Amino acid sequence: MEITELDKKIVRAMQDELPLVAEPFKLIAEEIDSTEEEVLARLRLMKEDGALRKMGAVLRHREVGFRANALGVWVVPEERMDQVAEIMCSHMAVTHCYDRNVMPDWPYNFYTMIHGTSREDCQQIAQDLAKETGISQYELLYTGREWKKTSMKYFV
Repeated sequence: MEITELDKKIVRAMQDELPLVAEPFKLIAEEIDSTEEEVLARLRLMKEDGALRKMGAVLRHREVGFRANALGVWVVPEERMDQVAEIMCSHMAVTHCYDRNVMPDWPYNFYTMIHGTSREDCQQIAQDLAKETGISQYELLYTGREWKKTSMKYFV
């Protein structure tokens, strides 16, 4: 799919908060000198072609009670990576999953971001994941202070 100038305008307009109005796509269309139908059609096409993966709400997790975050670092056998990833990715408290290269003094090759109401909650989630996957070698690295949290901005 070729990204058109209209697509770029749509993406730029959609990167900020969705207007809290009855017809948000109509308002966005007006802002970029288009029609609601055209905006929705282009979004559908971007989704079908894989250029747009998802649209979703961003929850300010601390404001709703999620006070603890832990980066779970795991040692996962390479031949089990897909199976373990599928299990961990399906857990509601896990928001990010990545595989990474190991280093001589750092054996961890799979990372998960776990969110909970407390450190104890994160520990329990990690224990449950370890039991479900059979992966016992892991560590939890807790967030100390959040310095920056933003989404990527495209076509600025």
